[in-house]
Amino acid sequence: MKTVLVFKTSVTRNNEVSLLRPLLNDLINKEGRWNFDLEDCDKILRVETVKPKPEAVVSALKFKGFRCEELL
Repeated sequence: MKTVLVFKTSVTRNNEVSLLRPLLNDLINKEGRWNFDLEDCDKILRVETVKPKPEAVVSALKFKGFRCEELL
């Protein structure tokens, strides 16, 4: 069963999403998917995955210089 994780981020532009694409694809693998809602005031990242690892997503975005926190 897949779990949906929701994160508030500081990602604001499509070119930043493109920068993060390889990293997120590696984290999620083929069993899940992810997307950004850049129109939302919290610049939401939604991750749908079988093996939820919110700390890995937060760490990956922070490594690339973005703020990221899981919304519970």
